[in-house]
Amino acid sequence: MTSPSQAAADGDSLTLDPEGKSGTPDGKGTPELAGRTPRQLAWIRFKRDKTGMVCAVIVALFIVVALSAPLIAKLYGKNPYDLYGQNEGLLNGFGLPLKPNGGISSQFWFGLEPRLGRDVFTLLIYGIRTSLLIALAVTILSVVTGVLFGLTQGYLSGKTDYFMGRVSDFMLSFPQQLFFIAFSPVAISLFVGTGQQEAWYVRPTVLILVQFALGWMSIGRLVRAQVLSLREREFVEAARISGASSWRIIRRELLPNLWSTILVQSTLMLPIFVTAEAGLSYLGVGIIDPTPDWGLMFQTGATFYQNDITFMFFPGIAMVAFVVSFNLLGDAIRDALDPKTLR
Repeated sequence: MTSPSQAAADGDSLTLDPEGKSGTPDGKGTPELAGRTPRQLAWIRFKRDKTGMVCAVIVALFIVVALSAPLIAKLYGKNPYDLYGQNEGLLNGFGLPLKPNGGISSQFWFGLEPRLGRDVFTLLIYGIRTSLLIALAVTILSVVTGVLFGLTQGYLSGKTDYFMGRVSDFMLSFPQQLFFIAFSPVAISLFVGTGQQEAWYVRPTVLILVQFALGWMSIGRLVRAQVLSLREREFVEAARISGASSWRIIRRELLPNLWSTILVQSTLMLPIFVTAEAGLSYLGVGIIDPTPDWGLMFQTGATFYQNDITFMFFPGIAMVAFVVSFNLLGDAIRDALDPKTLR
């Protein structure tokens, strides 16, 4: 049995030698044929996309910074929790840095935070870590749930498809932003009793669960639509006639033809969850001080932007660079995996 992905491998695996040389030492004879797998062909197409490569480097840089934030802070000599501005008398009576441009100096590369006087550089790199880890957890949960839901709905079809589709429609009927804002305090109250102190893990857990609750339906519907198309193809029918179990058909015939869609959709979902998490923290229903977070940095910058736009500059540039790079990387991966798509 040959699936479309295997057929693509057979059809695209025979290519001429890149330098156009023939297969014989004297340069004569039949041109040499080089076998390439679909992964190799996709990698070749991706390397030709300069925008995709640049975005991949930027995304990799963000991930490295997030993972190595403690090491970077140690080498830098600061941390995101000490109140340097207050302790060293670097703030005026209004809580603003005495030096211009947000207090930028050789000692504080990105300046000082208003009111508390924390170091902005370490707040930024630790904020990347917080936002990225929460968004990554939401993306993984949403993709796993959506793929399982879509596979079941599309493969079984019939009444199962109908009732599961109504569940998906019901979940999609909720306005996401309003749901996040309204239900986050309710979810927090379930973890924290009256008079109890809120543990450090409560806010991240609530953000992950609330975003996941309304984040899996889009990829579930996409997988369902593709499975409905694939289950009628000849290679699936041949596997079914040969006596293959449903699990084997899903694992060996359907999933290999869904990986590209799942991968592309994942790269497009992650920046959405990053901005959603930052937005909730900005509105006061997400991460709270003293935990470093991009949304809290935007909240502070929005409060003091009239005094100094510098407070909005660094988190704003970081957020735009991250989201744009991830979106363009998703487009580049899609084009590499499916050369028929044109931007």
